[in-house]
Amino acid sequence: MALRTVDPAGPPARPAADDPPRGSEPLGGGPPRRPRPTDPLARLGPPPPGDRLRGWLVTAALAVVAALVRFPGLGRPTDRGTPIFDEKHYVPQAWQILRNGGVEDNAGYELVVHPPLGKQLIALGELVFGYDPVGWRAAAALFGVVSVVLVVRVARRLTGSTLLGGVAGVLLICDGLSHVQSRVGMLDAFAATFVLAAFATLLRDRADVRARLAAAVAAGRVADSPYGPWMGVRWWRLATGVLLGLGCAVKWSTAWWVAAFGVLMVFWDVRARRAAGVPRPWRGGLLRDAGPGLWALALVPVLTYVASYWAWFRSETAIDRFVVGTKVGTDGPWSFLPDALRSLWYYHGKVLEFHSALTTASSSTGPHPWESKPWSWPMGLRPMLYHYAGDLGGCGDGRSDCVSAVMLVGTPALWWPALAVLALALWRLCTRFDWRYGAVLVAYGAGIVPWFIAYERQMYYFYMAPVAPFLVLATVLVMGEVLGRAGASDERRQTGLLVVGLWVGAVVANFVWLWPILNGTPITPDMWNAQLWLPSWRG
Repeated sequence: MALRTVDPAGPPARPAADDPPRGSEPLGGGPPRRPRPTDPLARLGPPPPGDRLRGWLVTAALAVVAALVRFPGLGRPTDRGTPIFDEKHYVPQAWQILRNGGVEDNAGYELVVHPPLGKQLIALGELVFGYDPVGWRAAAALFGVVSVVLVVRVARRLTGSTLLGGVAGVLLICDGLSHVQSRVGMLDAFAATFVLAAFATLLRDRADVRARLAAAVAAGRVADSPYGPWMGVRWWRLATGVLLGLGCAVKWSTAWWVAAFGVLMVFWDVRARRAAGVPRPWRGGLLRDAGPGLWALALVPVLTYVASYWAWFRSETAIDRFVVGTKVGTDGPWSFLPDALRSLWYYHGKVLEFHSALTTASSSTGPHPWESKPWSWPMGLRPMLYHYAGDLGGCGDGRSDCVSAVMLVGTPALWWPALAVLALALWRLCTRFDWRYGAVLVAYGAGIVPWFIAYERQMYYFYMAPVAPFLVLATVLVMGEVLGRAGASDERRQTGLLVVGLWVGAVVANFVWLWPILNGTPITPDMWNAQLWLPSWRG
């Protein structure tokens, strides 16, 4: 049976060393920082911020702003009425899905190299708005707004500050990469939202576990066993598994976050048991938490992923649905499996074969003009040009030499300080053992480190779309450090607020400057050249 949360008697404890500094106190207020508490209840951490109403009002307001930024003008640009860039793959596949019961079934168009969920979501937009640019992009725009809501809530929980939660929402709204990916009919906005949602539920699971342990400490039952108490059913952890499975059902690369979040979960569980005073926290965590966690973060994602092929299983015409007896033999060591699962395995083998062969050297025409390698991604040094059209009107004074372009570029005021932000995060993790920096760094690393292993593969900057929210979260944590602790002097806190305000203002102003090339607004050739700040931004 799950333990219920109880509030310990007395005033709320000061945060432990691995809990967030209270960035929401008035400037110059609060007592100086105290030593790490010895009371297990205090070590399990403070409750979340108490200004729930204000927190939700800020979240709702930023969701409206995100919708006003993401949705207008979705119908442009196009490639003379057709999709742009990789929309040319996913948009017609989504239309096939819509017209054929949820699956692609054109055997002559077998370039189906990603799972179905992202294309099914695009198909829902096409169902509502029709087979036009708004229909292609509506679902991605909606998920872009959901990501802003999630990042506000996650940042607020990490920092204990509604102010910093709101800042995180502003930064994600004004991130050029997240903006563009939320306005094209591609898959990455969906994967990014599912990964961020999984991170949010994992944080809720961490808080829930610590609340249950606090209840056990208050009841005097934490040491009834040297391994600590059973935690019962952990619904937030199960939700994390489902969300990661949905992410994998959009793109396989989400699997790296399955492994990364599993490591975080085990480490957090052991730390929580140690903070609660469990005599043998490592064994307790491994025996009573890690075992059930394998079901939640290993089996549940797999089951969710397989379930995403529901339409494929029930189809009579889906690609490779019935290959047993033709392309796959009827005997062999795996013949005991149902034919449907064997066909699905064959189908996935063909997809894996495609991805394995997709290398820079394999292209007969040389490297893709906008290919990039992961060393350039943290600062967004090599963006991507999704659309370009010249000799247009529409930029004033009756000109006919206007330019319309959509470039996938991270807002430099947010992305260029990334190495310094990540270095400070690593420093804080190593010197203060601050779990928040560790969580964000692990989530960030899961989206970029694996690509160094497959260095020869064709790679593109849009692979960073699921990583962008974690760059925002790392930046907000650093901004919390800049703001200063509650015990600092008035001058220190006000100076910190000024620096953070200027930083956020620079990101917003930079985003406004880039607006024309993020949205395909016609501009003069001189303005187009002024937008291209680095040589690597040019073809």
